[in-house]
Amino acid sequence: MPTLVNAETDEREALLAFLAAQRGGLRRAVHGLTEEQAASTPTVSALSLTVLIKHAARCERFWIVDNLLGKGADGGPSESDWAEEFRLAEGDTMADRLATYEQVAAETEKAVRGLPDLEVDFPLPVAPWFPPNSRRTARWVLLHLIQEAGRHAGHADIIRETIDGRTAFELVGETAAA
Repeated sequence: MPTLVNAETDEREALLAFLAAQRGGLRRAVHGLTEEQAASTPTVSALSLTVLIKHAARCERFWIVDNLLGKGADGGPSESDWAEEFRLAEGDTMADRLATYEQVAAETEKAVRGLPDLEVDFPLPVAPWFPPNSRRTARWVLLHLIQEAGRHAGHADIIRETIDGRTAFELVGETAAA
């Protein structure tokens, strides 16, 4: 693990801190890269660093704003929505995607801190990958987002190292000094 999360005494703050640490891994992966490098797909996968950040932001917004806060459109994402998350649209830039990710992080932190407790639950949207009539708690959502962001931060580490040989540990040191 390239970073060590502070020891929090409050569960809510601990979960937010672990999520922030995983977001940091994704953001560090693009540190010092050009737009072309961040958009490149240097492995057999179709994933680029910019696409991973785009997906992570959309995923977090889906779980927090659309579902936990209930502000989303009816139903879950479609298969075409899912596929579109993994492609860069005309004009997509790393800077725009990073700014969106920061905005989503702020929305998440505000929403989670505003909950009466982490036992708040809500129905999952209708989608082929959710069991019918499923419900989840805010705690589950935060744990799921930590898992998702951590998984994609690992993907980002591999892609970044493939691009220029830089490792997560090097990037932690470089960005901590900045």
